[in-house]
Amino acid sequence: MTKMFTFSARVQKKNGLYTSSCLELDVSSQGKTIEEAVSNLKEAVELYIEKEGLTLPIKRPFLTRFKVAGKEPEEKKPQ
Repeated sequence: MTKMFTFSARVQKKNGLYTSSCLELDVSSQGKTIEEAVSNLKEAVELYIEKEGLTLPIKRPFLTRFKVAGKEPEEKKPQ
């Protein structure tokens, strides 16, 4: 019986295309839309798992947030 496993994806728009990356694996893909980028990533992850012979489930990465100091952009004053 085939079991479904859930993976996490990060999607960003770069140069007019959406790039999608699987957080659990070092696999990325892209597409013209968010839906296409995620669909292409799903296919890439399935092929990667098959090619590498990976056993599922895979340990999830530890995600956290942190802050850094930085300058905000200056507002342009009307002329």
